[in-house]
Amino acid sequence: MLRFFARRISGLIVTFAIITVISFGIIHLAPGSPAQMGALNPQISKAQIDKINRLYGLDQPIFKQYINWIKNLMHADFGVSLVDGQPVWKKILERIPITVTINLISMLLILAVGIPIGILMAATESKLPDKLLTFFVFIGYATPGFWLALLLMIFFGVNLHLLPIAGLHSIGADKLSALGYLADEAKHLILPIFVSAFGGLAGISRYVRGEMITEFSRGYIKYLDARGMSKTSIIKHAARNSLLPIITILGLSVPGLIGGSVIFETIFAIPGMGQLFYQSAMARDYPVILGILVIGAILTLLGNLIADLAYGLADPRTRTEAAN
Repeated sequence: MLRFFARRISGLIVTFAIITVISFGIIHLAPGSPAQMGALNPQISKAQIDKINRLYGLDQPIFKQYINWIKNLMHADFGVSLVDGQPVWKKILERIPITVTINLISMLLILAVGIPIGILMAATESKLPDKLLTFFVFIGYATPGFWLALLLMIFFGVNLHLLPIAGLHSIGADKLSALGYLADEAKHLILPIFVSAFGGLAGISRYVRGEMITEFSRGYIKYLDARGMSKTSIIKHAARNSLLPIITILGLSVPGLIGGSVIFETIFAIPGMGQLFYQSAMARDYPVILGILVIGAILTLLGNLIADLAYGLADPRTRTEAAN
């Protein structure tokens, strides 16, 4: 198990190094820079633009900028924002709790709803329930998140006035009791969480359906059926084995949830990392953008590591294969 863990850790370190190189390079290939954004001000002079570039080291070769950034990163120093001068760590720590909360709740919702739907689809393969659920699942695949968010805002917020459409709290929420404050926040999160979970729900249900259908074709299932075991018991046996790969899917779904945060947090004005990333990208605030990308990469790699370890504990064959 230690060798299995060591190989996974070494692979993650190499992957993280590659991610930093690609992220840093792509950001600097994008048109515009903090100094050029300031040039939109008609009162700023070329001398002031050059001063900004020298102040933040933007006039140095990109390779030297990367080395300096990595040196600071090794000391857990993400630098300061080029927009307001605040430490990047401080800005991220203010935003990350709400993003992580939304993503965790979305993941639990995806598992709680998507797995039973997938099992039901497989148990009724080619029958009416399977066809209807498949139809709705493909709608989930095809529906853009931003479009769904706008529809929900119009229907539940503008037309029915049932749910708030922006922010985390209502005006004057700080005067409510602790329970009322939490209830107000939960009401604001209903639509963002639904939008965040909708696409993942469609994906995992189709995946579970495919795994269950494959499991139903195995010999031991046919043997249990021949012995007269009830269909419910057969489904339980098949589900126990077919759901093992779901562990891996959970790790792979982390980047999708984090990436989706940029969309729904911007639309719903949720003060999370996604909204901060969008605002920083528009301002070409390189340190904040890179800080968020690094945090997202770390969360993704940790999710994959936990998934690998959990899968290794659940299926010893993977540990044996990794050791060879």
